[in-house]
Amino acid sequence: MNSDLPKFVPLEHVMEELTISKSQAYALVRSGDLRAIRVGGRGQWRVDLRELEAYIDRAYAAAAELLT
Repeated sequence: MNSDLPKFVPLEHVMEELTISKSQAYALVRSGDLRAIRVGGRGQWRVDLRELEAYIDRAYAAAAELLT
């Protein structure tokens, strides 16, 4: 991971990386498929970049299982 990148990113970053909607990003968090934390007074969701990479790896593995 690039040390210039922040450790935690907002859900908007997840939306851009995965090209999904806000509701889809929240659904991933609510389901537990993508671990996230709430920070700040307004309870903004943040995702550790390592968690996002792990989610992507699991998604690739699940897709590979479907193809075998």
